[in-house]
Amino acid sequence: MEAAFGLAALVSVLVVSLAGISAVSAQVRCLDAAREAARLAARGDTPAATAVVRRIAPAGAAIQLRSDGEFVVATVTVRPALLPGLAVRGEAVSAAEPSR
Repeated sequence: MEAAFGLAALVSVLVVSLAGISAVSAQVRCLDAAREAARLAARGDTPAATAVVRRIAPAGAAIQLRSDGEFVVATVTVRPALLPGLAVRGEAVSAAEPSR
């Protein structure tokens, strides 16, 4: 009987650990995607910014680009599969390049 409880506890800890690692990985990918999107959007290449997010960010990620004065802010958000109640996001800011 004790072995069954011990095994159940071990499996629970393993699942929670894997979910945490998955969330951290998704957050890093969102941050990388937001950084690249902000850089491209600051150059005025919004379609490329959206395309790079689709390539770098986890599946199902949403991107939001906005101007904040002389800066461009990119926010990438995703809900990890193993932790559906958690929203993971990455945000990056880049100085907008002057128009030619």
